[in-house]
Order: sequence, then C-alpha cells, then structure tokens
Amino acid sequence: MFLKSLTIFLGDGTIIRNIQFHAGLNLIVDETPIVSGKETGNNVGKTTVLKLIDFCLGAKAKGIYSDHENKRNEYKLVKDFLVDNKVRVLLVLKDDLLQEKSREVLIERNFLTRKDKIQRIDGNNKTDDEFEETLTDLLFPGHYGNKPTFRQIIAHNIRYKDLSINNTLKNLDSFTRDDEYETLYLFLFGCDFEQGDTKQELRSQIDIEEKFKKRLESEQTKSAYETALALLQSEIEELERRKVLFNLNPNFESDLDKLNRVKYQVNLTSSEIGRLELRKDLISEAQKEIQSGVSTIDLQQLQQIYQQATSLVSRIQKTFHELHDFHNRMVESKIRFIAQDLPKIDAKLAVQREHLNRLLVEEAELSTAITQSDSFDVLEQLITELNAKYQTKGEYENTLRQLSAVESKLTELTKELAAIDNDLFSDEFALKIKEQVNKFNRHFSSVSYELYGEKYALKFDPKIVKGRRLYEFTAFNTNFSSGKKQGEISCFDIAYTLFADEENIPCMHFLLNDKKELMHDNQLLMIANLVNVKGIQFVASILKDKLPVELNKDEYVVLKLSQDDKLFRIESGIDA
Repeated sequence: MFLKSLTIFLGDGTIIRNIQFHAGLNLIVDETPIVSGKETGNNVGKTTVLKLIDFCLGAKAKGIYSDHENKRNEYKLVKDFLVDNKVRVLLVLKDDLLQEKSREVLIERNFLTRKDKIQRIDGNNKTDDEFEETLTDLLFPGHYGNKPTFRQIIAHNIRYKDLSINNTLKNLDSFTRDDEYETLYLFLFGCDFEQGDTKQELRSQIDIEEKFKKRLESEQTKSAYETALALLQSEIEELERRKVLFNLNPNFESDLDKLNRVKYQVNLTSSEIGRLELRKDLISEAQKEIQSGVSTIDLQQLQQIYQQATSLVSRIQKTFHELHDFHNRMVESKIRFIAQDLPKIDAKLAVQREHLNRLLVEEAELSTAITQSDSFDVLEQLITELNAKYQTKGEYENTLRQLSAVESKLTELTKELAAIDNDLFSDEFALKIKEQVNKFNRHFSSVSYELYGEKYALKFDPKIVKGRRLYEFTAFNTNFSSGKKQGEISCFDIAYTLFADEENIPCMHFLLNDKKELMHDNQLLMIANLVNVKGIQFVASILKDKLPVELNKDEYVVLKLSQDDKLFRIESGIDA
C-alpha cells in the first residue's frame, strides 16, 4: 500500500489542505525564511502531517494537539480549532500509484466523541475495535486477533517520535516487553510461530502470579516466614506447658482450649478471605485492561448501515449477526481466558465468609463463658500472650500456603512456557530465522553500502532476560564502527520493504520520517535516487534551509509550510 492523498476538511466540507503524494521522495518543507537568525522553523505543522497519517491508521487523537515527547503539554489553540470546526481528515491508500484501477482504501476520522465521532473505512463507520480489525483484514489479511498487533507491525513505517527516530528496532513505546519485540520481528521476517500468542498469554499470567508473590513477600521472604514459624511453634509449646501447670476448673480449661482453637480458625479464615479477594482483584485488573478498549456499539444504527450495504453489495456472505457475534466472541474469549478462575474464587469466598460468621458467633459465646469463670491474673496474661501467638501463627501459615500455591502455579506456567520455547529455540527453527535474516541482510548491506559506503546487517541472538529465553534482534555495522544512526534506520526501513516484497510478506510501501535535516545533504540525495528506482515512497519533513538545492523542486515537494502559512491555517484564516 502507498499513500495517495491526505485531505483536511472543515465540518462544512471546506478543504483546508489537499496533499497529493507520489512515488519516490515526498518532501514536506518548512519555508520560514531565516532573517534575524531567531526563527526556529518549528510549529508550522510539518510533523503534524505525519501525525495525521498515523492518526488515520489508528493513533490517538491527542497526539495531534499534544507534544509527542510530553503528552501533558497540549496546544489548546489547535485542539479547540479541530473540535470547534469539526475538522475531518481523509487518508487514501492505494495498492499501486501507477495503476489507476488498483484497489484503494479510504480512511476518514475526526476529533469528536460519542455520537459526533467519525471513524470510517471505505464509507462505513467503525467502533474502535472494528476500526483496527478492518484495517488489519484489509492490509494484513487473516492476521487480526494475533500478535503482533497492526499498530506494532506498521510502527517502523512511521517515525516522528524521538524513540523511533533514534532506535532502529526498538521503536515501540517504552513499556513494550522484550518478548513482544521478539514476536514482532519473527513476524516481520516471515518466521511463522503459531504458539506466539500462547507464549504472550503465558507471560501475562506469569506476570500476574509474580506480582502476587511479590506482594506476599513484601515484608519477608518465604524462608523467613518458615524460620519464624518454627520459632513461634516452640514458644507456643512452652506457653501451653506453663498453662497446664495451673490447677483450673475443668470447664474453664475446656472452654479456653475451644476459644484458642476458634480464634486460630478465625484468623486463618480471615487471611484466606483476604488472599481470595486479592487474587480476584488482580484478575479484575487484567479484565479491565482488556475491556478498556471495548466501545459500546449502537446495534440499531449499525444494523441499518449493514442492511443498506447488503442491498448494494450482493456478494456479502456474512450476516450482520454473524459479524457482530464474531467480534463479541473475540473479546469474550480474551476475557474468559483471564476470568476462568473467577467463579471458583467467588464460590470459595462465599463458603469462607459463611464459615467465618459461624466462628465469630462461637468465639463470642466462648468468650462470654470464660469471663464468667474464676481465673488467676497470671493465667489471664499467659492466655493473652498465647492467643496473640496463635494469631500470628495462623497469619504465617496462611501466607506460606499462599506462597506455596503461587509457586506451584508459576512452576506449571513456566513448564508450559518452556515447552513452547523448546520449539522456538530448536535447531530447526533457529536455522529458519538465520535463513530469513540472511536474505534480509543482502538488502540491508546493499542499501547501506549504496547510501553510506558502509555495510549494515542484522543479527539475532538467543538471550536470557529475567530468567526467560528469547531472541534479541540487533543491527550493527559490519566494520564494527559506530556508524550513523539516522542512516542505519533509513537503510533498515528501505531494506525491509525490498525484503518483504521479495518474500511476499504484506507490508506498507511508504516510510514517514521526521527531522531529516539531521541527515547530510548527500545522503538525502542518494535516498531520493534509491527510493525512486526501487518504487518506495519516502515521506520526509525538513527545513528549507537544510534542503539540498537539487531536491528543492516541485517534483519532490508535496507541501510547503511557513510561519505565515501553517498547516491548519488557524492564524490567517481558511481562505489565506
């Protein structure tokens, strides 16, 4: 897919900008003249063009009117303009820019919410989940619901954030796990691994159990609890021996023993209820993370749209209810996987709470009977101390039971993960990765040598990270010099497109790049020549005073901006 056009409309249909893209090099130029030496060339909107394309491909609206390096900084003027004027953005993608009749995908979004929200693909409004599902099915057929996500797959095509500008491979957000990068690059290089989803689900479960274990051991380790329990048991035995020495009324001693046992059971049961509630809370947190992306669907409205579609397109095979049910099953499957233990937990909670209520009643009755008996002050002090130690014992024992259960669960999950890793790290699979990486490196080294006179390559290494095996992919200069990071990134992105086409792996044929003024003039010229020859779309934002004279031509420039003519034309008015 290539970029064909990006159009910015007002709510009434007035066109603010209509940017037509072409094959090869596409430049977005800031023409702000350098007169006083104080002009910065910033904030005219050249980066925002890249953000708008990203927005049409599923990025958050907030990114358009906020600093992408500090999201707390919002540009209120821009935000108010987009909302108050009901601004819409239309992105048109095309399979082949040279073939007029080739497939096109029309993506349209605005910055409003709820009933005023526009989020259309080929004229059909979509919920957030439907939007990503449809884009995935259109651009990466059959992949929706699998890892990596659509947004992860196209991340290297869109580089305007500092992280992606400065990192060739680890260009996702800073919270991305190493195993997610592993899954991403195995996919990008055509190394299909059917258990990749299962591996990530196991990792998520392991993370939950490890967090639970960490909370249980927030004060002391398991071995510390075991040691303390052994000492405590010796102290209890000594107090019990001293208690026997008292010459007491048989009924008093019997009631007292019963009370001690009941108090112990009360503490034990209370701790168990706490454990169950904690586990339930952790599962609920995981559920909310999944449910946070689910939007309410206006079934009636969507039904009407579907009926109109079926009347116009006779070849639609799936019924509305089948499509709706499929979407629901996908979300419900994820929730069921996370929440499969909730019914058991709720049942156990009900039993334990009922048991606790009975114990509390019995404790109250025994306490009343004992207070009416004759006793010695010394014995009362002993009993108080003994009860406190029984309580502590119950807490330690319950904590140890929970820790044992967590460790058992972790052992089980780790075994399942190890079984998957045995396939992933087999000689056969490692050979497959090596073959694909070698194919990619033929393009990577060739492109980098043509552009920079240096040969870059990609390597993969099995690593142990936090006790878990994974493949780590890294780029390097084969001369083992530091090289030029900007050059490495551009070479990688171009090389990957060539590799993907060679291997028939679906990919986007456009590369969006910000801050190309950081690149030497000569390199930008060579990139321009290379992408023109290879049929790759290279979209770059740049300051005019940093633009090589050879590229300052209409055949390369798709948009000119300045302090007097910013992207949205807010200051000067729409007609300026």
